[in-house]
Amino acid sequence: MRKGQADTPHVTRGNVLDDLGFEPKEALLLKLKSELHIGLLKLIERHRYTPRDLERILDLQQPRVSELLRGKLSLLSIQKLLLYADRLGGYAKVTVAAKKAAA
Repeated sequence: MRKGQADTPHVTRGNVLDDLGFEPKEALLLKLKSELHIGLLKLIERHRYTPRDLERILDLQQPRVSELLRGKLSLLSIQKLLLYADRLGGYAKVTVAAKKAAA
């Protein structure tokens, strides 16, 4: 522990993006992008695609493939992530549910 830090752990309110001070709209978009990215990585792993395969399948240059694999989500739109899912043989499913009531 660094000098001057308190011994008490940080207590989260349930979501790290909320804790970091993101606006609700931005946090929602980041959560969605993150879920899409995780799904893409699972598809890539399941099919054992190499970066070279991804260049061809996704019609991307190597630097863009690297950004995708490294999770540079600020450079990717939700539309692009959905397009990549389609090109990799996947799809996205959105579920809407009621929020849990605060305790």
